[in-house]
Amino acid sequence: MHQVKRIGILTSGGDCPGLNAIIRAVIKCATHKGWEVFGIPYGTQGFINLELGHCTPEDLRLKEHGYDVPGLLGGLDILQFLSGSILGALNKGNPSDPAISQEILQGFQRLNLDALIAIGGDGSLDIIDDLAQKGQWRWVAIPKTIDNDVPFTEISLGFDTAVNTVTRSLYDLTFTAASHDRIMVVQVMGRDAGHLALHSGIAGGADVILIPELTPSLNPSVIDQVCRQIAVLRQGGRRFALVVIAEGVRRPDGQKVASICDFLAQQIQVQSQTLCSSGNPKFCSLQEVDSRAIILGHIQRSGVPTAFDRLLAARFGREAVDLISQHHYNRLVVWENGEVASKPLTEVIPKIKDCHREKKCPDPVDPQGGLVQTAKELGIYVGTS
Repeated sequence: MHQVKRIGILTSGGDCPGLNAIIRAVIKCATHKGWEVFGIPYGTQGFINLELGHCTPEDLRLKEHGYDVPGLLGGLDILQFLSGSILGALNKGNPSDPAISQEILQGFQRLNLDALIAIGGDGSLDIIDDLAQKGQWRWVAIPKTIDNDVPFTEISLGFDTAVNTVTRSLYDLTFTAASHDRIMVVQVMGRDAGHLALHSGIAGGADVILIPELTPSLNPSVIDQVCRQIAVLRQGGRRFALVVIAEGVRRPDGQKVASICDFLAQQIQVQSQTLCSSGNPKFCSLQEVDSRAIILGHIQRSGVPTAFDRLLAARFGREAVDLISQHHYNRLVVWENGEVASKPLTEVIPKIKDCHREKKCPDPVDPQGGLVQTAKELGIYVGTS
């Protein structure tokens, strides 16, 4: 059996908090074993750059104390506190192109790696697995995404920090909403999954949470129920409301739009006037509804990683190195029942591929799950589907 001496690490897809903490953990654990670690810049693009001569293997070498703070702080390692990725990441490109694929495979060979650690979401892991099979790579995958939709793991790196970021934003928006009697319609990330909207919406005191799993589209019934929820709040003396909507929710015609919150905010005002003009006294409070749409955007990917994400990064990084040390390759590091574990990629990737073919989320919110039921019992409107 081969002896491990050189490993590579890359981050692929969109960034999220905690990536640098994983890189730090891998460097420290691997250096402790006497291994060399090479950081691949901009995901698989780094292999292409290497093949084209834009960098050398030595340029990619990562050292245990390469990011120390000088001066009185005495070499403090700051990686675990930094968001983003010091290696850079790309969420575009087409490695399925044979010419590009060949350049990536040749770049990998130039590094003479014994194994690779790839940190990515479901799309990135799907692509890298195809390359790994072509190049017969030994590799281990680590899940990261603020959407929390990688299958077989209860939580992915970056999700906890994103939930905290959105929750803080909802807290801040509560007071400006209250000051002006406004309905704040807040759009959060979640292309096909509503985990981020659901978790942060409950934690942030939302009155309405709309996610793709429960509200695939904003049909007239959904918009009507949102307005009725607002009317109930106003009857009780509260004239403002927080509405959280995941970006994956579609228009009534099934079309995805970049600003679904703008559409919903406009429709809330239109339907509120319709209900108000019905003559029913309980809807009179909707006469002067003022709604505002807010897209939180890429701030959700930023921020200092939470303590949990830093701990998760440390556990995930150590587990990845241990799997390589034990020659257990082609596995996904996961969080399961409060502990770190791993799953064979031969189980994970086929599920991801099947879901991509069917244009389904690999790990959606369970409509019958505990969080959805909790939201309902708290009086939060979560849709009609």
